[in-house]
Amino acid sequence: MLRFLLCIGCLSVSMTRLFALEPAEVVLLVNRNMPESVAVAEHYRAKRGVPKENLISLDLPAGDDISRLDYDRKVVAPIRAALKERKGKVKALLCIYGVPLRVGGVQPDEKEKAELAKLQPELAAARERLKLVQDRIQELGPSAKKEPDSAAGKEVAQLETERAKLQRQEQGLESRRRWLAHDESHAALDNELMLLWWDSYELRRFIVNPLHFQYPTERRQEQQPVLMTARLDGPTPAIAQRLVDDAIEVEAKGLHGKVYVDARDNRFDPKGDTGYGYGGYDESMREMARLLKEEAKMDVTLDNKPDVFAPGTCPECALYCGWYSHGNFVDSNQFVKGAVAWHLASSEAVSLRRKDSKLWCPNILIKGAAATLGPVAEPYTLGFPKPAEFFGFLATGEYTLVECYSKTLNVTSWMVTLIGDPLYNPFKANPRLKCSQVLASPKGGRFLLLGK
Repeated sequence: MLRFLLCIGCLSVSMTRLFALEPAEVVLLVNRNMPESVAVAEHYRAKRGVPKENLISLDLPAGDDISRLDYDRKVVAPIRAALKERKGKVKALLCIYGVPLRVGGVQPDEKEKAELAKLQPELAAARERLKLVQDRIQELGPSAKKEPDSAAGKEVAQLETERAKLQRQEQGLESRRRWLAHDESHAALDNELMLLWWDSYELRRFIVNPLHFQYPTERRQEQQPVLMTARLDGPTPAIAQRLVDDAIEVEAKGLHGKVYVDARDNRFDPKGDTGYGYGGYDESMREMARLLKEEAKMDVTLDNKPDVFAPGTCPECALYCGWYSHGNFVDSNQFVKGAVAWHLASSEAVSLRRKDSKLWCPNILIKGAAATLGPVAEPYTLGFPKPAEFFGFLATGEYTLVECYSKTLNVTSWMVTLIGDPLYNPFKANPRLKCSQVLASPKGGRFLLLGK
């Protein structure tokens, strides 16, 4: 029943076209301190017909990182001021080459620092005691196993009870430490910018994405607007510009080529996995392969073995999704012009301009793809869109790249960034699916807000 309702909801969205992205609704964010950033922005503006007033020049550092304080002062404040009178008219923000990738975390205030100072010794003592207990259990283990009723056996039983208590204590203290230290309050800059109009929200970890196609409409309408975001970026300014040129050329005739899906044969058990674990994402890759092969009638190769595709084994690649070769790009795909490709692994967009990088995102762009996505820090699997959903919507030709991303990204204020022309619609000229064919993935999984 749930999947039926989601299907009907998806069809409704398709018919009403809640997202109808036009060049006038895209705002370009430029680093005024980098001439290359300005040049890439002007190239995009000319190619896509974005109004001149939609370019916002920001005073930003040239590196990958910006502090939380500078993000608030130098990014959020000037963008809000520039768009104050157009709040309801702007739908997407495009970060241009040179805009930092990452926003730093929140620093503890004085009260939090004081509590952390008191908590740290307590946490250290709990961990030391837990280690001693675990070592003693290991020492007595063989004797206790042979003679459970012996003195050693009785002591082990008592120690196991104490260990469980200490583990709960350590977990509670660590949880409090993480809260006070604002752990994981850093984020991808453009992912954070989705919540530009939100005045106050929890920065620790993530916020469920209100633009997701399964997000309750009534709840979305009660909230401040959420923006779609992407970045026109890459290892060089020339590559960033090429992403636009390729997108415009390909969408005129349609994207053609083969699909390669690199799953790992992880089994999905809906009883123990909501769909956001390894099994859920692996199953979504297999569902992507089935959807694009059986319903979209595309040429699909599915590798369901642990090893990734070997170098040079994926010719004429138009679409690619796979995992998990962490920080170790494998040159397996020969991309056709306009290809959309991403690899699910933890840190593949930590930097886009680092020389001799082995990360997937910059190398996918160097090898000729027109769009990719990846995390600027540890995202966990739920930081990524579900492959069957993202590529499914893309194949309908009804939505641009940034719309497909925004409809399937699970969380905001988090770690993943989309790199490519947000207006790119690779299947506009040759749609392969209808929106009603794209279902929530994996089958049997649950959306973050829907509970058990």
